[in-house]
Amino acid sequence: MRKKRVLLLSEGFGSGHTQAAYALAAGLRELCPAVQTRVIELGKFLNPVVGPWITSAYRKTVSKQPKLVGMMYRTQYHKSLNRFTQLALHRVFYTQTSQVISQLKPDLIVCTHAIPNAVVSRLKRLGLHVPLYTLITDYDAHGTWRSPEVTKYLVSTEPVKNKLLAHGVPLQKIEVTGIPVHPNFWTTYDKNELQQQFSLKPMPTVLVMGGGWGLLSRNSLFEHMTKWRDHIQMIFCLGTNEKAREEMLANDSFRHPNIRVIGYTNEISKLMDVSDLLITKPGGMTCTEGLSKGIPMLFYEPIPGQEEENCEYFIHNGFGEMFQKETVERWFSLLQEPYAAGQTRRDLLTKRNQYYDPRQCSRAVLEMMP
Repeated sequence: MRKKRVLLLSEGFGSGHTQAAYALAAGLRELCPAVQTRVIELGKFLNPVVGPWITSAYRKTVSKQPKLVGMMYRTQYHKSLNRFTQLALHRVFYTQTSQVISQLKPDLIVCTHAIPNAVVSRLKRLGLHVPLYTLITDYDAHGTWRSPEVTKYLVSTEPVKNKLLAHGVPLQKIEVTGIPVHPNFWTTYDKNELQQQFSLKPMPTVLVMGGGWGLLSRNSLFEHMTKWRDHIQMIFCLGTNEKAREEMLANDSFRHPNIRVIGYTNEISKLMDVSDLLITKPGGMTCTEGLSKGIPMLFYEPIPGQEEENCEYFIHNGFGEMFQKETVERWFSLLQEPYAAGQTRRDLLTKRNQYYDPRQCSRAVLEMMP
């Protein structure tokens, strides 16, 4: 009997979309090893020269002109992709994507970005009969995600479900599954063992993420944090941005035994378990990973648009606060009171169980398999 096959299509505009695809793929295999999965970033896969160039241009625009990104997001908020964009996608992607699908013969397709979602939707209008599941990877429902050809929308929360309903999406086409996280985030690791693994001291620890965008050096609050470095351990994750890492290490404020400035790592799940506070940009994926771990979060410099919506959801529901001088000082003081800090983490884990089940999205997709 042939194994069931799931094709997951994404794009590299920010790491969260593809992370969600890989997380779902890993979750499906964890729950059902017989399922075969394939993750493809469509632009990079079909056009390895132009695809990465477009992604790089997007990252630079986000870093240099975030207000422009926000304006474009809001201008198109209630609209599906326009005809010109659909025509451009048709010329660039449709024929090759059809060939990829014909070759891989998936039983279902999951799209974690609006562009491949539009591509597959058009193929379905032209006769493709593979079910299309659209996994919205933020805590908002932008119009570009919507298409009549979508079989089912997998969304993060009830408010996102209600936004789709308000735009005429039928109720039977929406399921609240949460955003998937990798199975590494399904369990909690022993903190003492992790301190030994990472050669960390048994003291309050703060994890800072999002440095790969080059934004940490622009915010003076991060340097302000270092005045607590004798009492609080800090781990700065700068991803693949080696230039930003070198700039931070050249600053005397960050050269201290209790401060780590690291590059890319696949140990984020463990670093969240060994830390007591997460400071991050409010990307949908990172916020969901923090939610899965029940770690309190402070959010800095949200990109206008979807990150602002993510921020609003997590702050409104008590999972985080904005990264400001007064919140830093309050949290850093709290972390030096072990019982109070531990109780805060326990309370967040209890609340998480009411809002989110890390396995739910993978289970839902397995149940939908034809």
